[in-house]
Amino acid sequence: MTNMIQTLALEKRFGTKNAVNALDLTIDAGVFFCFLGPNGAGKTTTIKMLTGLLHPSNGQALLGGFDIAKEPVEAKKLIGYVPDHPFLYDKLTGNEFMRFVAGLYQMSEADYQARCGELLEMFEIAHVADQLVEDYSHGMRQKLSFASCFLHDPKIVIVDEPWVGLDPKNIRFVKNFLKQKCREEGVTIFMSTHTLAIAEEVGDLIGIINNGSLKALGTVAEIKALHNRPGSLEDVFLEITQETEEGALHTIKNTPTGVITP
Repeated sequence: MTNMIQTLALEKRFGTKNAVNALDLTIDAGVFFCFLGPNGAGKTTTIKMLTGLLHPSNGQALLGGFDIAKEPVEAKKLIGYVPDHPFLYDKLTGNEFMRFVAGLYQMSEADYQARCGELLEMFEIAHVADQLVEDYSHGMRQKLSFASCFLHDPKIVIVDEPWVGLDPKNIRFVKNFLKQKCREEGVTIFMSTHTLAIAEEVGDLIGIINNGSLKALGTVAEIKALHNRPGSLEDVFLEITQETEEGALHTIKNTPTGVITP
């Protein structure tokens, strides 16, 4: 399998605080990776380094083999990004925003026409595509963000808390859409979420971060097996993130996921 996302001793410091500390991750093509951690654990900082919004203090972030800091254009061609609070231009219509994004990725007119309408219909916002974004509800904004994310057919999709503002029907649709892209088309998904039940359902690989350091990495079954008593992913997550030993990493040995040792 091809490594699509790789971080090598990735770090981000803000003053004396290490928001992300020596993060090593390898995520292969077609893997649905769920990044879990409490508020302030370092999830969004990691995502901002992966997408080029923050420059690492140390280490590397590689996307499809391209260093996001040294080869940003090549790396960004591969990715689609949905932040937790997407910035959309209020004075553009939905159609105008989609065309703006197509221009950023230098899409041909034929490719744009072939994909735009289909995505707007799929995310059920075609009927408001000629309305200004400022008139969209939060859920509509989130769906426009998803539609624009997939416009250029990315090979890597990075989503930060994708369920914000979505009702249960649309949560199910987005969840199934991401699973389909991953399972059937080989898109690599990197998703940060607090919704542990969904992570348990869709995740091929789970990473748990706390205080800027990776605490556990493996499949759902492997992480749940870290502790003697049976329980849900939520039970194990709470137990892991309550532990405070500096630099402690829960190791899962002899598994295909290639897990770290302390």
